[in-house]
Amino acid sequence: MVLYTNSMTKMLITGGAGFIGGNFVHYTRKHYPNYQLTVIDKLTYAGNTRTLEPVMDKIEFVQGDICDRELIDKLVSETDIVVHFAAESHNDNSLRNPWPFVETNIIGTYTILEAVRKYNKRLHHISTDEVFGDLELDDPNRFTETTSYNPSSPYSSTKAGSDHLVRAWVRSFGIQATISNCSNNYGPYQHIEKFIPRQITNILSDIKPKLYGTGEQVRDWIHVDDHNSAVHLILEKGVIGDTYIIGADNDHVNNKQVIEMICELMGKGKDFYEHVNDRPGHDMRYAMNSSKLRNELGWQPQYTDNDGMKNGLLATIDWYTNNRDWWQAEKMAVEKKYAEQGQ
Repeated sequence: MVLYTNSMTKMLITGGAGFIGGNFVHYTRKHYPNYQLTVIDKLTYAGNTRTLEPVMDKIEFVQGDICDRELIDKLVSETDIVVHFAAESHNDNSLRNPWPFVETNIIGTYTILEAVRKYNKRLHHISTDEVFGDLELDDPNRFTETTSYNPSSPYSSTKAGSDHLVRAWVRSFGIQATISNCSNNYGPYQHIEKFIPRQITNILSDIKPKLYGTGEQVRDWIHVDDHNSAVHLILEKGVIGDTYIIGADNDHVNNKQVIEMICELMGKGKDFYEHVNDRPGHDMRYAMNSSKLRNELGWQPQYTDNDGMKNGLLATIDWYTNNRDWWQAEKMAVEKKYAEQGQ
């Protein structure tokens, strides 16, 4: 087994042209430049090679499906570490058509696990807080590594299934794997159908931001760079077989407050938005207790509390403002789709 190092180590990143995976590629190139990176992505609607353009000459890119056993077998055999981001991840899409979520999140993860087992490679599996279900708005508790799973959508249930597969392969076959469950990410390169970039690009497109229902839903928002710094720390210091919660302690801010913050940061009145139909089965509150990651591994997020989140949002607003060519061509189609759903 090759231990974690930033020198002469080969890393395979699945879903590396997506939002979090793409940012992980950029973060790794910036902070761990000696890594040899191979990225595999199917390039579905959420994957975009333009996300990787600034580093494309410094990585190997493979367009492919993680369900392709022969391809995954080959790629895993040639690497030292696999960081598994690839997933179908949009709740609304999972309600309309669950099958791609079953295929990618369950079968794709199984395919990776079998290759990792065959070649005895290190694996880190990226998961979500949504596997835990949600909390009541007045519940003071936060999710921990021992919280029972209670997924509420095809997306979250298939991610829960993938987590269980990883744990089963650790226990049954002794694979070298860790898992992290992270709260909602925001930052550069996020698809504009997602909550925060949708509101930012709406204002940039002279469209009023849209708030689901009353906006009381709470998400423990974390900047993607904070998430990816935690993943590298888990790779370096994490205990094999363990799970780590990643959260930035921003669970005191609800969606209404987030959209108001965006409006004000972009020079609009705090009420410059309109309410739209709520999403079916919309989880109310996510809150993450990342004390294990902080106390055992020494992790500390940069964009935490109100001031930190404002700084993270400002950086994100600046990125979408300065990179219109990355998102503008898709904007009208995305808004048309939402309008058809009353959202």
